Amino acid sequence: MIRVVLPAHLRTLARVEGEVRLLVEEPVTLRGILNALEGQYPMLRGTIRDHVTQKRRPFIRFFACEQDLSNEQPDVPLPEAVLTGAEPFLIVGAMAGG
Repeated sequence: MIRVVLPAHLRTLARVEGEVRLLVEEPVTLRGILNALEGQYPMLRGTIRDHVTQKRRPFIRFFACEQDLSNEQPDVPLPEAVLTGAEPFLIVGAMAGG
């Protein structure tokens, strides 16, 4: 079971509290997590990644095990601690400005 932490505005949109738990097909990758998340919560489609290109939306970042995974390829396997549920996969709304 993969643990996913969403930013507050996406939790509100998905009508969930706290972290989300997902069953993700192996190998567990960034693409796999996002596919499972959008499958379970279809109202999130297009909010995290573009409908057509499937690229991450600006101001959305991905983190796991204190690593920024935002610019990783979508099919790179995720850290073991995420796979075992020891650490969550974080989707973070980035801030702009100064």
